[in-house]
Amino acid sequence: MLARCDASGALVDEGGRVEVRYRAGDGKSYRAATRNLVEVPNEALLPDDHCGEAAPAAPKEDAGPAKKRVASKASPAAVTLGAPADLIAYTDGACSGNPGPAGLGVVLIQKGARAELSEYLGTGTNNIAELTAILRALEQLEPTDEPVVVHTDSKYAIGVLTQGWKAKANQQLIAATKERIRSFPQLRLVYVPGHAGVPLNERADQLARAAVTARATAGWVEIGGGRERLA
Repeated sequence: MLARCDASGALVDEGGRVEVRYRAGDGKSYRAATRNLVEVPNEALLPDDHCGEAAPAAPKEDAGPAKKRVASKASPAAVTLGAPADLIAYTDGACSGNPGPAGLGVVLIQKGARAELSEYLGTGTNNIAELTAILRALEQLEPTDEPVVVHTDSKYAIGVLTQGWKAKANQQLIAATKERIRSFPQLRLVYVPGHAGVPLNERADQLARAAVTARATAGWVEIGGGRERLA
């Protein structure tokens, strides 16, 4: 992860946010809240699974202050977003038509153990699938005070669950998901761009689409314990 810095190495704060990119030369930039950036002297970046929320913004190609590659040896410090978490989920929904046959996919990592869910929802909308995927991930976890990070490529889900967006539809599902979120006081919903090559997000998408294609639910499958993953 790269963060825009000035010549002295200080973060370039523009209205409380800093431009960040996943890698050098990445055409997509994001705007991370300055309060969520933590300077870690002489450390490499944590894995992408530990990134905090970064709000998307239009790419910036203009010349400006040089970017600092925070993971390089030449850098005096590394910047990571948010705090590490042992409970990580990637969630996604898919829909053939909107509404139409809908499914969801979840990749859940609990202290290194990985499980996956592919669930067919019947006829529904993409928003229903996205919200239900988040709910399924949280239903699979026991309530805890530990940090929990749930990744989604749905701005709608983040908006209605954490940013006070008013929703005319799906109110019962939104209320149920919010209620479950309250069981995890250190939970963060993190936006991840869809179809951008983020491996576990791509896997969640594959699981959701497999459910729609098969019109079937595979249920939770443990990965690495002798169980077969979906094709």
